[in-house]
Amino acid sequence: MIKDTMEIRLVQESDAASIAEIYRPYVENTTISFEYIPPSVDEMLQRIRTISTDFPWLVCLKNDQVIGYANASTHRHRTAYQWSIESSIYFSEANHLKGVASITYEVLFSILQLQGFYTLLAGVTTPNDKSVGFHKAMGFKEIGTFKNIGFKFGKWHDTQWFTTSTE
Repeated sequence: MIKDTMEIRLVQESDAASIAEIYRPYVENTTISFEYIPPSVDEMLQRIRTISTDFPWLVCLKNDQVIGYANASTHRHRTAYQWSIESSIYFSEANHLKGVASITYEVLFSILQLQGFYTLLAGVTTPNDKSVGFHKAMGFKEIGTFKNIGFKFGKWHDTQWFTTSTE
């Protein structure tokens, strides 16, 4: 019996197509993402190039196939916010509840701590019990809800916000 091999590494430009494919159903079928149109591979490549210049973007591989990713990005653009960032994580549906997302987030948080970032923020469109539970299990605390902040699929949606520290 051959065991699955798992790897977490920094994103590479060649991961753009896999990342776009993982993200696509979140855009097309859910309010987890407030985007209306899934980004193309070229758009995802541009996002990788832009975000990974300043922030870590990790991919998780199973048997050399990208099954999920996590990244950090700017929270706000004013100088005082420079130590506070937003985190995102997306995994293919087949790889939910396997424990690999938690490990990927832990690696991301370790890198962010080494880079000197202090506060991590995460926004979750509600209702989304899986994501709320996941973020709470990762040490995030609820800090508030933006009511009716996003409009998708013909109705208004709230986002619940969470924070944690890299300490």
